[in-house]
Amino acid sequence: MDSTAARQDAQALQQSIAPGSVIVASTGMGPFEQVLLDGRHTLRVDEPITVGGGDVGPGPYELLLMALGSCTSMTINMYATRKKWTLDRVVVRLRHERAYPDDCVNCEDSKSKIDRIWCSIELVGTLDEAQRTRLMEIAKQCPIHRTLTNKIEIRSDLVAL
Repeated sequence: MDSTAARQDAQALQQSIAPGSVIVASTGMGPFEQVLLDGRHTLRVDEPITVGGGDVGPGPYELLLMALGSCTSMTINMYATRKKWTLDRVVVRLRHERAYPDDCVNCEDSKSKIDRIWCSIELVGTLDEAQRTRLMEIAKQCPIHRTLTNKIEIRSDLVAL
């Protein structure tokens, strides 16, 4: 499928999206390239060239980290604004890794690995230590953080054609 046809397909799909929903579809432009639609925005996702992708967009784990980082920053900013604290900027740096738990009994089993997200938060502004501590507590209250740390149930079904 050429890029013009892919763009037309994306525009047609964009019209059918209910609020609060997204559509993810392969583009046919490579083994991993996907188009993400939410009714208002169009994003591309792909894997790096080193694993066979075309690198036309961030990978799925990068999107996950971006979602967590942006939600964390927004939540901190919202709280500081309500409190009228002098917070000039929030910078959130994230990294994902798969690691064995510290007390791993079956370390040779790949299923015993856990996903770990490292989140480093920089609070720029004239905040005292108590305010900084409170904002770090608030960071853990962002909706994406709560979703990722709660039990998640994902239900998938096959759409009949």
